[in-house]
This record gives sequence, structure tokens and C-alpha cells, in this order.
Amino acid sequence: MLILVIGNKTYSSWSLRAWLALHQTGLAFEEILVPLSQPGSRAALLNHSPAGLVPVLKHDQLTVWESLAIIEYLAELCPAAGLWPGDRDARAHARSITAEMHAGFRALRQNMPMNLRKSLPGRGMTPEVGPDIDRITAIWRACRSAFGGGGPYLFGAFSAADAMYAPVATRFRTYGVELDPVSAAYVEAIHDHPGFRAWQEAAAQEPWVIEEDEVA
Repeated sequence: MLILVIGNKTYSSWSLRAWLALHQTGLAFEEILVPLSQPGSRAALLNHSPAGLVPVLKHDQLTVWESLAIIEYLAELCPAAGLWPGDRDARAHARSITAEMHAGFRALRQNMPMNLRKSLPGRGMTPEVGPDIDRITAIWRACRSAFGGGGPYLFGAFSAADAMYAPVATRFRTYGVELDPVSAAYVEAIHDHPGFRAWQEAAAQEPWVIEEDEVA
């Protein structure tokens, strides 16, 4: 029995990462959505995880929280899903850029929050955001050049690295970031992914609004 606890699909980038990885496994799972930034959100989340944050994966009696830990658990649970590349060098590179995404790019996160219902071209482009964009697009170009021959994603086939960078791809579209051709094609590939399309369609139907993520 797999249960994934997530936040709002419009805004919750960390939930999207875990959800895409779980979708990639092909395993059946139940989804519990806890609306964020509501009066009872914190208490509701603490019922699922001691960290009080999303996402949370429950598998029988086990609870796994934190997106990267969930991805690693799913990779062990379902190795046939290919969440990590089969080649050792590619796998090491994928883990490196995934960890970099997990720990970095704070300016981008703060100034361009994920919002799948808005088009905000030009917003959030502070001086601090530019270097984050440059680094991310350099990562994408390097991966596509060295490892991307087998498909449209960073390592050809969809992987954990794509799950981690998918929310960034949505930000680049929401905020109208000008991209080089390789990065632009990758953003299109993420938005064409069947799992992401299903997530975005559900986000469009959500009634909740989180004002701090609306970018006035």
C-alpha cells in the first residue's frame, strides 16, 4: 500500500518532484492532498510526518519524508523504473546535479515561486536570480550533450534528475525566462511528459490561493 501526501499542485514544487518519481515507477498509489497555508495545515501535516512538511510517502508501516529520500526509496523499491541511469558515470552525474538542485538556487526559489496557473513574464528577475538561471541552463546543456542521446530528457529517458528539475522548467515558462534552444526544448519536454500534464490539469482545478506565491 503506497500513499503519497502532497501539498497544492499549483504551488508545491517539492510535492511535484516526489509525485513524478512515483508516477514513473508505474506503481499504484493513493494520493492525499493537504492544502497548504490554511489554519489547520500544520496540524494535518504533523499527522503524517514528524517534520510537518510535504511530501510524505507511506508504504505499509514505513514513513519516508523529504523529496530526495522518497526518490531514493522508490529507486530501490522499483529498480526497473530507471529513476537513476544505468551507466555508472551517468548515475554519478545525475546524483550530483540532483543534490545541487536539492540544496541550491535559493534566489530562484524565493523570487520565482512555482505557480502553474499564472503567466508572469519578466517578474522575479532580480540580479541574484540571473546566476541561478545561468547555472541551471548550463547543467541542462551539459547533460543533454553528454548523456541525452536516448530521449528528450537530461539523461535520455526520464529520471530522478528530471523529477527534481521539473519545477524549475515550470518557473521558466511562468516567468517568461529567455532560454537557449537546448534549454527551451527541455522545458517543452517536461511540459509534454504525461505525468506532468496530469498534474497540471489537476492544478488548474484547485480552489485554493496562496497569496505569497501569487507574485504581486
